[in-house]
Amino acid sequence: MVSPYLMKKQEDAFTLNESARRLFQVIYNEQKEPEKDSDDVAKIKVSEVISKMAFYYEKIRNSVDYKEENLLRKNAVERILKRQVVIEGAIKVSTSEEIAKDLLVELIRAGYLPNNKIPEEKIKEIAGIIEKYLKLRNYSLSRIGFSEHVKNGKVGQATGDFQEINDLTNWFMSLAASEIEESLGRDKIKQAVVNNIYEILIKKVKLPPDLPYEKDKEVQIYLSIHRNFLKFDQEMLEFILFKYFNAGWTGKPKDEEIAMIAQNIRPLHKAISEGLSHPLAKQLDKIVSQYSVYFSVLAEVIEKDPAAVYDEIKNDVKAFPRLIKKACAKEYGSIKSRLWRAAFRSIIYIFLTKSIFVVLLEIPAIQWFGEEVNPVSLAINVSFPALLLFLVVLFTRIPSERNTTKIIEKIEEITFAEKERKEQFILRQPAKRGKFTNAFFGLIYFITFLLSFGLIIWALDKINFTWVSIIIFLFFLALVSFFSIRIRRAVKAFIVVEEKDNIFTFLVDFLYTPIIAAGQWLTEKFSQINIFIFILDFIIEAPFKILVEITEDWTRYVKERRDDIK
Repeated sequence: MVSPYLMKKQEDAFTLNESARRLFQVIYNEQKEPEKDSDDVAKIKVSEVISKMAFYYEKIRNSVDYKEENLLRKNAVERILKRQVVIEGAIKVSTSEEIAKDLLVELIRAGYLPNNKIPEEKIKEIAGIIEKYLKLRNYSLSRIGFSEHVKNGKVGQATGDFQEINDLTNWFMSLAASEIEESLGRDKIKQAVVNNIYEILIKKVKLPPDLPYEKDKEVQIYLSIHRNFLKFDQEMLEFILFKYFNAGWTGKPKDEEIAMIAQNIRPLHKAISEGLSHPLAKQLDKIVSQYSVYFSVLAEVIEKDPAAVYDEIKNDVKAFPRLIKKACAKEYGSIKSRLWRAAFRSIIYIFLTKSIFVVLLEIPAIQWFGEEVNPVSLAINVSFPALLLFLVVLFTRIPSERNTTKIIEKIEEITFAEKERKEQFILRQPAKRGKFTNAFFGLIYFITFLLSFGLIIWALDKINFTWVSIIIFLFFLALVSFFSIRIRRAVKAFIVVEEKDNIFTFLVDFLYTPIIAAGQWLTEKFSQINIFIFILDFIIEAPFKILVEITEDWTRYVKERRDDIK
């Protein structure tokens, strides 16, 4: 007779679905199969000592150009390409292979790629990518009335709309950087997660008959996964759509195919822009952001020990929720440290790019206009950015137990066949407001804007702030408010339960949103005129890279002479 205990245990057992099995397998293979590194293959090697110079330079540059950490390498590729093609390309003519080699060497020196690990054959692969975009650039520019000629080793420019030329060149370099970033290798585990989320949502997301976007559903889900889970930026998403509209681009397109793309470059650019602002995007982002959390935690649980976790799931149904809860607790614990790190980076960025100039200008400006310098207002304006970010991080609450409970429930839903979600996500027609409603809401928002800033100005006037100090305070308030929202994304992204509104949150949203919006506008405008970035990129970087090259060549020469001594 079968034991009742065994019967009960069998009834409670759950079966891993196919996508979960694949994820287990990918993680297991990644951990058990060491990366093959053949000594017979020639690899790109740079001087470790000299590379420290480039590494620290890159650290300094990133501190004055606030970007997400996962985008640093791609942004470095784009910056190096622009310098080599646009700036240095106006002085000397370099082949695609020379550009590719210099690019990879610079990335290794800066610490974005491992030293003595990248095979030299990678140069040809990257050169092929660069060559495509240089051809596309030349074909496209010729279509808009611009020609390029080479004389005595220099590139000369003829006629054309130089603003459009500049925009197209920047766009092509960003696309090239995105493709190069892809070719340098992506995390296989994350790619497996991307596939799993896509397989689930392509089946579960449904459009009602009144939504005419069925043909766009697949690519919009794919974009949303890369936007929310992989945290792709605008340029990387544009590259996805560029590939979508030009099948075979990532292979070896013929010159005629590249010329055909160039012929339709304007409508193509427009189609890509429209694809990124699709009416379905916001609804899909809300769904995908939650699935990103579930799969991130699931992957973390499995990565601890795939074989052991697999056995625990089979032998004890209560073990899996415990593992998820433990992973969530660990994630909540790391959230605070990530917040502090992000706040610290933001403070350095604001201080280096904004505070120095503002502080240097405040006293002369006050004296110029015949005002009296107020030490209190000066001290507040200097310390305010760091203090506000400190308070934001200090009072940021980590997700609740209810949040953990929902994560456990949803991870079981995406892991076990018996608990698979039966309901579908039915998207709705995006809300449309009439001109009168938009005008009315715009008026209310403008009044809110005046009210928010008016109350602050009134309070500052009461403590004897001069009008110059008030402007500086408002500048920092808006800027830091926007950065506080950015650094709290890590917490917000991990919250999967609906937050309850109350009168306090309503008032904060009502009065604080215009300030945040002003901060976003200021950030976008000032990022375009970041004088430190201009100095580093256009005045220091090129000579600095030449210095590094000469120093490394000299080091290599000294080593050769030493080896010749017998």
